[in-house]
Amino acid sequence: MGKVIVVTSGKGGVGKTTVTANLGVALALTGKRVLMIDTDTGLRNLDILLGFEDRALYDVIDVLSGNAESDDAFIQHEVIKSLYMLPASQTKEKEELDMEKFKDFCLAQKKRFDYILIDCPAGIEYGFRCALYPADEAIIVAVPDKAAIRDADRVAGLIEDGFPNVTETHLLINRLIPELADKGKTAGAEETLLTVSVKLIGIIPEDPRVLINAYDSKLCVTDRKSKAGKAIKNIAKRLNGENVKLYNIGKKRLFKKKY
Repeated sequence: MGKVIVVTSGKGGVGKTTVTANLGVALALTGKRVLMIDTDTGLRNLDILLGFEDRALYDVIDVLSGNAESDDAFIQHEVIKSLYMLPASQTKEKEELDMEKFKDFCLAQKKRFDYILIDCPAGIEYGFRCALYPADEAIIVAVPDKAAIRDADRVAGLIEDGFPNVTETHLLINRLIPELADKGKTAGAEETLLTVSVKLIGIIPEDPRVLINAYDSKLCVTDRKSKAGKAIKNIAKRLNGENVKLYNIGKKRLFKKKY
């Protein structure tokens, strides 16, 4: 049986969809069968990051409502054959995504895929609850600023109190600038962990190559020069059960381990 992992944040603009896309590719490159599902109804972007925007014929609501078969709606990566995606709808309302049907659908896909990654919409309303409903694990993405950290802590509490099916919750610190963190100009890993007391899955440094690659419809995990890509590959290895060690990037080594 595969595993359903939701990538969430609470606050928008922290790089949640970029993390989902790159993490899905990183997992697929290890030989795993991966399905990525975009649940951000009305504001879908996962298909753009993957270069699938011109190939989306159906969406997740079409599948759940019976208007399309899942295999017709899935978009398979042209190069990485073990990677598939199911887009969100751009025209329907979030409430049209039926929670029970979505859970049953994800349960069925666990028999076909090693990982089902759900790109959760920002906020803590219906879309958030629907994305969490079928999840086995959650990855909370936060950037090192006070608002994002507070929202991440709020999301961690909501998951703990309201979603007993989520057996593991991870924190992912994104876009960390080591020089600023070392000078105390932004939050560092230690400060973030003290607030959001869930297990750290990885730290992704600020990296202009993420934007450069995205502009060319590429992902940073396929760029050997990308520090962010390297960090995401290490996160994929940890999800696969590999013992990849952690440390806080920058001069102040809070973790004596590789990120």
